[in-house]
Amino acid sequence: MSQDTTPKAPSRIQLRNRRRILDAALDVFADHGYRGATLDQIAEAAGLSKPNILYYFSGKEDIHVTLLSQLMETWLDPLVEMDSAGDPMTELLGYVQRKLDMARELPRESRLFANEILQGAPRMEPHLRADLKPLFDEKCAVIQAWIDGGKLAPIDPRHLIFAIWATTQHYADFGAQIRVLLDTDDAAPGADTFLHTLFRNLLRPGN
Repeated sequence: MSQDTTPKAPSRIQLRNRRRILDAALDVFADHGYRGATLDQIAEAAGLSKPNILYYFSGKEDIHVTLLSQLMETWLDPLVEMDSAGDPMTELLGYVQRKLDMARELPRESRLFANEILQGAPRMEPHLRADLKPLFDEKCAVIQAWIDGGKLAPIDPRHLIFAIWATTQHYADFGAQIRVLLDTDDAAPGADTFLHTLFRNLLRPGN
């Protein structure tokens, strides 16, 4: 009689511990970067032993790649939602708002992504090429079509997207500095109004 070799589904405890490890690792990687993070730090933050960490993941890189892979889909969603059939100004300002909301809600994830890119994207480059690049090219073509149709000011779509990334993600990646300079616990006070005005003025046809 042949034995059933179908992998067993992870138990509730295993799923909980795996999530616990990933959440702790997100804090550690966001604070220390990949190179500065250690399994000991992750184990301490998760409240688990190092051997327990290694039961679920083969090592630090495995944890880091898992986090980045999960993050990629979340990171792309706001750009995916930009609708070529919608009103150009509404769609682009909506994209700005979604990216700013992410900066507020997912600051650790933003710093994780930024740290990976600053290191040359050694673990993320395949995802950037396979997932982000085609989407980026597609949305740049959408924006260019809006520009060619006279619906937006004539600007470079690529640098427009870079500018949106830079201005919105700044509120996550440099949140500690912003809180000191503005003397507030909110990492993005007044950012919504300012960025909407900035990009509306930039994008308005006839500028």
